[in-house]
Amino acid sequence: MTCTIVWFRRDLRLVDNPALDAAVRSGQRIVPVYIHAPEEEAPWPPGAASNWWLHHSLIALDADLRKHGSALHVARGPTLATLRQLVSATNADSVHWNRLYEPALIARDKEIKAALRGDGTNAESHNANLLFEPWTIATNQDSPYRVFTPFWRKARAQLEPRPPIDAPKKIASPDIPGGLSIDNLGLLPTIRWDRQFGDHWQPGEAGAQRALDEFCVDALADYPHERDIPSSPGTSRLSPHLHFGEIGPMQIVWAIQDRLRHGKSPKAEKAAESYIRELGWREFSHHLLFHFPHMSDRNLDDRFKGFSWAAQDDDVLRRWQRGDTGIPIIDAGMRELWATGWMHNRVRMLVASFLTKNLRQHWLHGARWFWDTLVDADLAN
Repeated sequence: MTCTIVWFRRDLRLVDNPALDAAVRSGQRIVPVYIHAPEEEAPWPPGAASNWWLHHSLIALDADLRKHGSALHVARGPTLATLRQLVSATNADSVHWNRLYEPALIARDKEIKAALRGDGTNAESHNANLLFEPWTIATNQDSPYRVFTPFWRKARAQLEPRPPIDAPKKIASPDIPGGLSIDNLGLLPTIRWDRQFGDHWQPGEAGAQRALDEFCVDALADYPHERDIPSSPGTSRLSPHLHFGEIGPMQIVWAIQDRLRHGKSPKAEKAAESYIRELGWREFSHHLLFHFPHMSDRNLDDRFKGFSWAAQDDDVLRRWQRGDTGIPIIDAGMRELWATGWMHNRVRMLVASFLTKNLRQHWLHGARWFWDTLVDADLAN
């Protein structure tokens, strides 16, 4: 009997998962697979805080799959060789996955799709993680946008919220020998600097839904004002859940607009639109990275090529990283980052501005530190 493989990546959820839905609709048995191959994401393999989140999110996904009669098969890369082995071992005729948009992964996934199809395996990718895929929004001259406001004006006019796809009631899966345990991936740190993370986060699909529900009830109405106050719990804190695909942006838009359907007011409409616009910034970041893939390592604006950065100062960088600059708001933000893996957006702007404009240290020093310490580290953002 043939099977269908669902290759999970950063779409670690059962609700509104197009790849999983396509596999379920095929009527075949399903093999849910996660393949660990961080080296294939070079030069930006996941950082330490991201790995902490991934460990717990994979555990949550496996538990959810088991409730539906299945389980997550965990393996190490190389990804293409592993998928081919699984196709052979399970007699699978199809592989489904949801697209990622970082330059290294676009190139890898394109190669994998071509190779699998060359083998005679049906290989299909889907959109689970963006409202608009990066190539679908363009200027009237059919060129990419470089400025947010006109980008979002066009994108917002095309946004058509839809209800989320239900999770499958049952997932029939064959037994597959040889899988790894999630602990075998070694994602958790040896020196447990992450001890406080669990006090602040619940990785996994249930945690994402809980965060969305709490935000809609407690903070959405005052979001346009409270989101700018670092001492206030006025933001959704959904960013790591979005990055790992434990919830999709369309689910969030639908939930927010569903609240409007049950109680519309000018204040509620303004609040909803303000938050959806912030999701628009996430879309715009992916749009930029797709069209200008060099921007993760080089200036988007070539006029800054000749900027006179200060010489790298390791002592200054360490003091900035540790929150030991003597400037209270900067130090509070950097210490919050170390303790929780997160920092309020306004404070992110402040500490980045201080590093680059006051200390004149190259922005890549800050990008690499954020990449390693943020649970929501996202290359496009």
